[in-house]
Amino acid sequence: MAGAKNHDYHILPPSPWPLIGSMMALVMAAGGIMYMHSAVGGGWVFLIGLAGVLGTMWGWWHQVIREAHAGDHTPVVQLHFRYGMILFIASEVMFFVGWFWAYFDFALFPTAMSFVDGQVERAAEGAAAIAAQWPPKGLEVINAFELPLLNTLILLTSGTTVTWAHHALIHNQRGGVKRGFWGLLGVGDRDGVLKGLWLTVALGVLFSSIQAYEYMHAPFPFKGLNYGASFFMATGFHGFHVLVGTIFLIVCLIRAYKGDFTPKQHFGFEAAAWYWHFVDVVWLFLFAAIYVWGAGTPAAH
Repeated sequence: MAGAKNHDYHILPPSPWPLIGSMMALVMAAGGIMYMHSAVGGGWVFLIGLAGVLGTMWGWWHQVIREAHAGDHTPVVQLHFRYGMILFIASEVMFFVGWFWAYFDFALFPTAMSFVDGQVERAAEGAAAIAAQWPPKGLEVINAFELPLLNTLILLTSGTTVTWAHHALIHNQRGGVKRGFWGLLGVGDRDGVLKGLWLTVALGVLFSSIQAYEYMHAPFPFKGLNYGASFFMATGFHGFHVLVGTIFLIVCLIRAYKGDFTPKQHFGFEAAAWYWHFVDVVWLFLFAAIYVWGAGTPAAH
């Protein structure tokens, strides 16, 4: 029959989202540059572009979900989704390699400077007795075995809860009697998927809250100090990825309530789990390299 589909690939219909997304990204970037150069209206241009990018994400992914419900995501299409997610995570790995590279460059080849009473002094500025060391002389750092260790345990625990949810989905552990605390959330006593997702989201929010508290009480600044800049950029971008991953899991939680996932078709959930495990692994390297290896003298609390 002419025009009949005789392959496993999904031929996409015309979509406006690639063009809209690229234009909104350009507007957002232009607005960001305008704002950083104190141009009039730069902040508003940035927010308009950001709203457009977020709207594109919602519209485009909503369309992908509709395609899944229509049966367009054949095993071949799902395999290619997995290839795409693997390449995305690989690009994210290289993104963090850049921040680790910067940190180790500062640490292994330190600049002669000291941090005294909140001010940075450099040898070239008259403090000739300053020795090149890492962390800079006089700088108090965050104790790795207080809040950072707690956050490490939180993220590792969240990795187990999201894996629990994933395995529960594969084995179709859904439903059950809605009673007790879980019943108030509309979760059955056999529903490992919703339980695992709720716990993972809660742990992600807890991690971000502790990270924010740590930043507010950090004994060193971001600006003007290579230790502060490398610390906040590396851990801050990781914190941003935790926020993105938490949103990713919240979307999966909503879709799980709606019954969108099945044991054989749940790539959206699988991608979120992969992303969350990636965030876990990056944090382990951050904890070992920045908080422990590069700690120096812990700050007194």
